[in-house]
This record gives sequence, C-alpha cells and structure tokens, in this order.
Amino acid sequence: MKRLIAAGIVLMATATVGLADGMFWVVGNRATGRCEIVTSNPVIYGDIWFGDGPYRSRADAKLARSTIRACPPVPPDEEKDGESSANQ
Repeated sequence: MKRLIAAGIVLMATATVGLADGMFWVVGNRATGRCEIVTSNPVIYGDIWFGDGPYRSRADAKLARSTIRACPPVPPDEEKDGESSANQ
C-alpha cells in the first residue's frame, strides 16, 4: 500500500511539472520598474517582487498584466514589438 501511495505522489509531481510547459506568468521587476511576461515559474527573490499566474496563453497574461494595479501601463510601441524578455 505504501508503494502505491508513493508511486501516486511521484506520478502527480511529474504531471504537474509537465502541465507547466507552455504557461506564462506576470512578474514585477523592481530593477526595471516594469511588469514582464515570462515563460518560467518565477522565484520571488531580489528584484522580482511579485508573480502572478500561470496563464495558458500570452494573450491571457497580457490581459492580466493590464488589470494588476502594481503594473505601469505598457506603451503601445512596446506592445507591438512583443516582450523584450520572454524568459527569466
């Protein structure tokens, strides 16, 4: 019985990591004073002061970023060019 429970825990842990692929997070960066969209689960430490997500698409993350009060508005020219730092 213990083996079955241990196997279930290992299976759930690997499935959770696999589901995180293709996800997006919104993070607040103190160094740049901006909110960025990243593709890896953020570690809240140092210059990264908050993280929100995960979101299934970049469009969902952009919408969420526009509703977070701590995030300054993104200038339209930067929005068209895409994210300058897609990964963290």
